[in-house]
Amino acid sequence: MKKVNKKTWNFRLQPMDKEIIDKLTIDLGISRPLATIISNRGYKTSSEARDFIRKSQEILHDPFLMKDMDVAVERILMAVQKNERITIFGDYDVDGITSVSILLTYLKSIGACADYYIPCRKTEGYGVSKDAICKLKDNGTKLIITVDTGVTAIDEVDFANEIGVDFVITDHHECGFELPKAIAVVNPKRPDSSYPFQSLAGVGVVFKLLCALESKHSDTDIWDATRKIAYDYSDLTSIGTIADVMPVIDENRIIISLGLQQAEKTQNVGLRQLIEVCRSGEGKINKTKQKKKINSVFIGFTLAPRVNAAGRISSASIAANLFLEKDKNRAQELVYELCEINKERQATENKIADMAQEIVEKGNYEDKFIYVLDHNEWHNGVIGIVSSRVTERFGVPSILISFEGNENPDDPEALGKGSGRSLGGFNIVEALNECSDLLDKFGGHELAAGLTIKRKNLDEFRSRMEMLAKKSFNGVEPERKIEIDCELLPSEATMELAKELSCLEPYGVANPTPVFCMRNVIISDVVPIGLNRHLKLTLTKDNKIFTAMLFSVAPNEFDFDRGDEIDIAFNLDINEFNGMMNVQLIVRDVKSSERFMQFEKINEEMYQNAKDGNTDLSASYVIPEREDFALVYNHLLNSARLGKNRYRYSRLLVELQKQNNLNLNYTKLKLTIKVFRELNIITIDPVDDFTFEFRFSFPKVKTNLDKSTYLKKLKQLYSKK
Repeated sequence: MKKVNKKTWNFRLQPMDKEIIDKLTIDLGISRPLATIISNRGYKTSSEARDFIRKSQEILHDPFLMKDMDVAVERILMAVQKNERITIFGDYDVDGITSVSILLTYLKSIGACADYYIPCRKTEGYGVSKDAICKLKDNGTKLIITVDTGVTAIDEVDFANEIGVDFVITDHHECGFELPKAIAVVNPKRPDSSYPFQSLAGVGVVFKLLCALESKHSDTDIWDATRKIAYDYSDLTSIGTIADVMPVIDENRIIISLGLQQAEKTQNVGLRQLIEVCRSGEGKINKTKQKKKINSVFIGFTLAPRVNAAGRISSASIAANLFLEKDKNRAQELVYELCEINKERQATENKIADMAQEIVEKGNYEDKFIYVLDHNEWHNGVIGIVSSRVTERFGVPSILISFEGNENPDDPEALGKGSGRSLGGFNIVEALNECSDLLDKFGGHELAAGLTIKRKNLDEFRSRMEMLAKKSFNGVEPERKIEIDCELLPSEATMELAKELSCLEPYGVANPTPVFCMRNVIISDVVPIGLNRHLKLTLTKDNKIFTAMLFSVAPNEFDFDRGDEIDIAFNLDINEFNGMMNVQLIVRDVKSSERFMQFEKINEEMYQNAKDGNTDLSASYVIPEREDFALVYNHLLNSARLGKNRYRYSRLLVELQKQNNLNLNYTKLKLTIKVFRELNIITIDPVDDFTFEFRFSFPKVKTNLDKSTYLKKLKQLYSKK
């Protein structure tokens, strides 16, 4: 089984920043923790920090700075004037759906003859196709505008040119060596682009297109046009930007901030109904329930998955039609349909995640730097989400490939659809480009990508990707890092600070939720919640008591217990319940405190010396007795029956000593576990020097401890002392 990487704590604060933090604290009248976070984000002067906090709209750039924007606007407005049919061609994710929605709504508002087309993920796959172009031409389309796709559609655009269909491409994905020969290619990532900000979402590029269109169509100043477009469309633009995990800096920070404000009072009927349902947490609207705040977390983890589910499991048109709908009752019906589709998506995703984990645990993945997993029956609409879970679980990049839909999925020519997720340090799109001769199609971002591949190329692809990943990580297993903004004293973890941090929102990539740490905290209580899927901790330090939530960690996966001294990494949160507001900690990671680790290291050093005989300790102190083996065996067996299969040696020792076996010590315990492993009495998987996982195989023949070569050697070693 692949070991799950422990997380490395990386402190952002640099010693040379202390003077900067002092100045920000005084000049802006803010707390030192907030000044530290702002400095960590790269805003070192008071004016930069002030603009960051105020979310100055002056950061928005002139859309006409984007290459081909003027040409795109001219061609689109000409189509409107000539009443040519315009078809918006979009992707089936949230970014693509919101892009389609805002562009179509705007074009219709200025009198365009326009419709949209989103390909079916299952039958058509990603991106522009010649078949789709033919369908649209037969339907009378003269101009196709792509949104969130199209920048690699070289052959498809050439084909469209031959049959008399014009293309305007708007996209934000990485460009190839050649651009399509379209009327215009609007993409801030073009090699020849001088646009000041490259990290717009697809819907962000469309937002800039609308600003440019409005300026020319209404003959108004570009900034007046931008204000109008922001008022009308920033709500959906922010949703697409958040869902596509774009960095929340520069223009994106302003667009998202404006959009979240507009979402609270949105005039979009479908979005308003969707928000109400998501706030209720049920399948129907509940106005009496306390409203959840519309922020990036709400969008990213509650609203966006419902929109995404349509394109993944069913048809993206359901979500697009929701955002285009004017009738409240019909919008409600579409929302409930999305909720049902999302439930199906969750069940399918969980099933595939379990299968993927089983493949890893049973396969030879111990030393792999990337997991390339395949299956004949995985639903290709959700494998991207599962890939994210695999990467998070095991700490390595992953690609999941499904051969679903092939008449004979084992045929060498069978076409598989894949989706991958990566970690910092490995650009997955660049790696796919190195394997382009093995792929039928690929595209995406540095950390997320999609591909299609024939079965016959899979083994070579897997081998080459492993070589590229290993080279990228310099042959060293990738680290899973937690970036710590600063250490907090108990007296600083207050409601006042939690409220003050709100000026940093919206959070996301490049502006993450602040992470703090607190050291030498005592666990006072551990309570399983949510059907044992999560833990609620009560923590104490300096006579202050904190409630902390540890999500997605079951009781049997938690290495600590009451009375343990720990260091914690956490987000500072405000919990609202029954009209009461309290500070709570959202735990990101838990470690034994440095003081406790020193104690463990001393015990470990004593064990290492004792097992090799390099000690003056007596045999009775080092060598386990038969009753020690029985005690440890029975305790682990009982723990396994309760679902616990992981222990720190120090925690196990405390539990065993509570059973009045005070003769058992760390050295004896670890040697006992070593013998169990040697004789295969219990399957032992070391996690690190201080932790192990275990499972029982129950051999048919009773094992004799005297057969242990290691135990015999140990007794001989100590008989000479």
